[in-house]
Amino acid sequence: MLELSAVNTYYGSIHALKGVSMAIKRGEIITLIGANGAGKSTTLMSVSGIVPPRSGTIVFEGKRIERLGPDKVFALGIVQVPEGRRIFPDLTVLENLSMGTYLRRDKAAIRHDLEYIFELFPRLAERRGQSGGTLSGGEQQMLAIGRGLMSRPKLLLLDEPSLGLAPVLVQLIFTTIARINRENKTTIFLVEQNANMALTIAHRGYVMENGAITIADTAENLRKSDKVRAAYLGL
Repeated sequence: MLELSAVNTYYGSIHALKGVSMAIKRGEIITLIGANGAGKSTTLMSVSGIVPPRSGTIVFEGKRIERLGPDKVFALGIVQVPEGRRIFPDLTVLENLSMGTYLRRDKAAIRHDLEYIFELFPRLAERRGQSGGTLSGGEQQMLAIGRGLMSRPKLLLLDEPSLGLAPVLVQLIFTTIARINRENKTTIFLVEQNANMALTIAHRGYVMENGAITIADTAENLRKSDKVRAAYLGL
């Protein structure tokens, strides 16, 4: 579904991604793990067109997208849930969710998807008329994921969904991500600092160090790897 080949991305003179190559198959969850500053978020932003690569190719469903702007990438079905949630604090929960549907015209399906989001996250249903900025951090993360799902993405990019959340909410978020993949067959590209949780729900994973992919394997094998266990799982 998505393939990155020899992608090099820069911030000015800073070489952030160094020849990154990776692939995502339709219907799977893949995760990208690594230390802070390794280039994980930059990888997502290169895919979504926010920080386009200087060289290399990104192919989505057979179409090269590395030179497309974020609006055109979004229109193809690639939706990013950014680090830090980035919800609209002055809009209500319902209005925030509606922002995910601005390219859609299928009103009946939108109503169906809204009810599905409220089933996934009952707290959002309870707070549908409440301003986004008054929600807790965990509720804002639910809202950010819900807004992304309202776009009916083909590929969902999740950037650090557990950041700053209490352990009980971390478990809820990851259980819900796995459910979304299982029930909707949504393909998910997950960037996550909590490597243990990410590898628990992912099918495959990549390890990134200093802007380069150093290990690629199944999630199960990565969890068993002595190097991964020592560096990222705290074991």
